Amino acid sequence: MTPTSVQELAQYSKQMLDVLEWLATYGANPEGGVTRLLYTESWLQAQRALLAKMEGLGLAANFDAVGNVYGKLQGSNASLKSVLTGSHVDTVKNGGKYDGAYGVVASLMALGYLKAVHGTPRRTIEVISFCEEEGSRFPLAYWGSGHVTGVRSYASAAGIADLEGTTLLEAMGEAGFEPANAGEHSAVRDDIGAYIEIHIEQGSVLEVKQKQIGVVTAIVGQIRMTVVVKGDSNHAGTTPMTMRRDALAGAAEMVVLTESMALEEGGPLVATVGRLDVKRGTSNVVPGEVEFTLDIRHTDERKMDAFRTRLLTKLGEIAKRRELIIETVENLHASPVAMHQGISNDIEAACATYGFGSMKLPSGAGHDAQLFGPICPSAMIFVPSRGGISHSPEEFTEPDDLIAGFQTLVHVLYQYGYGGKADEIL
Repeated sequence: MTPTSVQELAQYSKQMLDVLEWLATYGANPEGGVTRLLYTESWLQAQRALLAKMEGLGLAANFDAVGNVYGKLQGSNASLKSVLTGSHVDTVKNGGKYDGAYGVVASLMALGYLKAVHGTPRRTIEVISFCEEEGSRFPLAYWGSGHVTGVRSYASAAGIADLEGTTLLEAMGEAGFEPANAGEHSAVRDDIGAYIEIHIEQGSVLEVKQKQIGVVTAIVGQIRMTVVVKGDSNHAGTTPMTMRRDALAGAAEMVVLTESMALEEGGPLVATVGRLDVKRGTSNVVPGEVEFTLDIRHTDERKMDAFRTRLLTKLGEIAKRRELIIETVENLHASPVAMHQGISNDIEAACATYGFGSMKLPSGAGHDAQLFGPICPSAMIFVPSRGGISHSPEEFTEPDDLIAGFQTLVHVLYQYGYGGKADEIL
């Protein structure tokens, strides 16, 4: 980097922080936090605003069939596959302003900087704002990156609905993305040479170790399920305790068992019941139906699958003993994915260039990079999260750490677009 480009880089670093605050205004909640659920108005406004921002930086911008937004910095060598960078724009309900959004904004401003200072790259570089990753509105995650990689399809969403009964495909159409027209603008890509994602850690390892950059070695595997427990709805006053088929009491026992079995298994396995919904619940009725979510994660897929099998067997035994019916649906099965060693080495080299303290670590959270890992070289850059807090209005990363991550990303993208790696076949 020339002295002039270093000065420009500092300016774009400041702009990156400003754009991150700007994006947080879309879906901002009065009490704090941000809510941008897939295909809602706040989500749509954010994606449209990002598209306009990409165009303003001189990138060729467009929506794809499912609502992912691309900004392309076209390279001079059309025979080389693109390097894709970005993250997701959707949030959990009342989430923070960094999760996903930081990766989108940092990637966007990185391409803006590279175009302004270095002009046309030899290899095409693209930024993407994935339409969805969280699984917050619908019990199906990675809708955006899943379509780009070919893992997701409209058939996989058939019958999936949010808590208000709106199906995913209905919501998609209402937002202006009509599944019937998808054949004309397919979201699947086969021309991506590498994927690089920058993200907040969502944990406290970097903060505790006092490192500015995390170089991700692998992303844990993840299973997400919906469990439905059915009994009988009866009057709370006239139904003796010995004659009840209480779905909530059964579900409660299942939740406690899930925790105890996970504790017995030990790390790195984790198992979580994050949502429990008592159907038509009221204070004077014995609950007849309960639905809860189940999230299981492990770095070893074989052990993750074995735990799931043992747990479901035990849940079935509880249901049988209580004369309840149990139904399970698997909504996500993501395998553990190792990150690309070569790109990870380049991230470490960039940190050394700028004097940023770095360390290698696995990701306990799922990310879009998990879907790209099996199809192309993929890597992740982490920056610290204060107190390890994420999915919360209290989510925070120091500006200096956000800038360190941004400059690291710029350096790596420069190498693959203009520098020594620009002509490599990926």
